[in-house]
Amino acid sequence: MRCVLRANERNRALLDRFWYDQAGSYLIITGLMMPVIVGCVALAADYGLWLHTRQSMQGAADSAAISAATASITDNPLTQARAVTASYGFVSGANGVTVTVNRPPQSGTHTTTTGAVEVILQKPQPPAFSVVLGSQSFTIAARAVAVPIGGSGCVLALNKTASGAVTVQGGAQVVLDSCNLYDDPTSGSALTVGGSATLSALTVGVVGNISGTSSVTATKGIATGLLPLSDPYANVPLPSFSGCDEHNYTAKTTVTIDPGVYCGGISVIAGATLTLNPGIYFLDRGNLSAVGSSAITGTGVTLVFTSSTGSNYATASITGNAIVNLTAPTSGPTAGIVIFGDRAMPVGTSFKLTGGGSQVFGGAIYVPKGALEFSGGNSTGSSCTQIVADTISLSGNSSLKLDCNGFGTKPIGSAAGKLVE
Repeated sequence: MRCVLRANERNRALLDRFWYDQAGSYLIITGLMMPVIVGCVALAADYGLWLHTRQSMQGAADSAAISAATASITDNPLTQARAVTASYGFVSGANGVTVTVNRPPQSGTHTTTTGAVEVILQKPQPPAFSVVLGSQSFTIAARAVAVPIGGSGCVLALNKTASGAVTVQGGAQVVLDSCNLYDDPTSGSALTVGGSATLSALTVGVVGNISGTSSVTATKGIATGLLPLSDPYANVPLPSFSGCDEHNYTAKTTVTIDPGVYCGGISVIAGATLTLNPGIYFLDRGNLSAVGSSAITGTGVTLVFTSSTGSNYATASITGNAIVNLTAPTSGPTAGIVIFGDRAMPVGTSFKLTGGGSQVFGGAIYVPKGALEFSGGNSTGSSCTQIVADTISLSGNSSLKLDCNGFGTKPIGSAAGKLVE
């Protein structure tokens, strides 16, 4: 107890000496250090503010990139990105904020990735507290890159110059159920809808313009002046083949055949039913022909239209309500493709698939050099039909539905965005 009293007495004596000291050294030192102390506190406060702003900007840039990559073909990615950043409080053009969108990105690892979108968000940041130290304004920046994944296109015309690369004429009633139509030509009538024909789709996107817009209905909008879409199957090589397994094959009754090379084509006469075992069927020159009251069926099948001589390329003519029910392989070299047209065939090679409502293809009808006339399809149940051709004429009552989960097809267009940088 005595020791505690002595300690308290010593502390009181020290405080008394400090209080009555007239030298003022403590006050001088404190005064000299005060700007430094205040400056450090101000800098720490500003750093916390800058860090918070930077984190908020990165979140805005991430969301803007994903939204721009996800956006429907009808949306401008810059408009989309600016709308998203504004929702975070970063309004382009206000308080020095800038929002830059590059498609494709100008830096990073996705400069050649199709559909990739880069968003750069910048904002000048003046010092709020550390101005007492003479701090200068500087720019805070955030960057994000997103790529589209998935796709909801079911019709794509690849020709870049044709007038009427997609046509819907006469009294045709074309319904693209929950899927999009894309048309790559720059022509003022790249998509032509004439007569009493109508076209309805989820989205209609055209590089050029539309003739007959009043007959087009699109749930998520119609857009013109867009960038062309790339061929989704461009990197799929045509399978190799040799020799002939059959010459000018004709199905006259109910028969089943195996994959192979069918030189001179395949014909199915009225009343006959042709079943195709799974695999790849090469039609080397000639024609695939089926008429009314005939039928062609098969699962896991790809029909390749080609020529071993470089001329007289195989084509198709299915007419008169012929029954067709063909589904593509889900794996292998032609996964997702039910009809595959050789890229070496002349532009405008005719393919006529007008079997009507009893004609169903599960997978992609891929004839990049073909002039395809199509009528039929099925918009009910689980159905997956893609049409990719040089030019496309939709006739009759055509219905397509894009429910391609498990079919092995490749996406046309974009449906969702994924952050990659």
